[in-house]
Amino acid sequence: MAENRYEVEAELNKSIALVLLRSCPIARIAYTGLDGAPRVIPVGFLWTDRTLDFWTAPTSAKVAALESDPRVAITIDTTTQPPRALLIRGVATLTTMPGVPDEYVAASMKGIPDSGRAEFTSQVRDLYDEMTCVSILPMWAKLLDFETVIPSAVAELVRNKTR
Repeated sequence: MAENRYEVEAELNKSIALVLLRSCPIARIAYTGLDGAPRVIPVGFLWTDRTLDFWTAPTSAKVAALESDPRVAITIDTTTQPPRALLIRGVATLTTMPGVPDEYVAASMKGIPDSGRAEFTSQVRDLYDEMTCVSILPMWAKLLDFETVIPSAVAELVRNKTR
């Protein structure tokens, strides 16, 4: 489990982590709602080699919640075997800007077929007058690749069975 800046960067720079950060179209972001209840939402995202960024409407419930409590947890994973999961905890910074940032469009393209990209871009640019960028600085990270690293509880079960 990576907890200091050097360890977090080393964890995020592992080859499997970089594949997940650069190619997975969706991250699941957990945060605390204004009512104190947990929330998990799927978002398209962009990894900047320092922060995980996603964009939303400035009036969205998550913007108000993250302004109140910027702590988040993130999962980026696969459904393949062996499963791959990158777990991140961090702090969100919010910046509202006019229009639709090119970075939002780039992040969205990971999940849109080539044939639908121009139409999507046009529709989104017509819809939003402004967007809020939620930029998450990782403060903790753990890669589970289920080959070299497995959850600690599973590792303990394996150790106990082989004694």
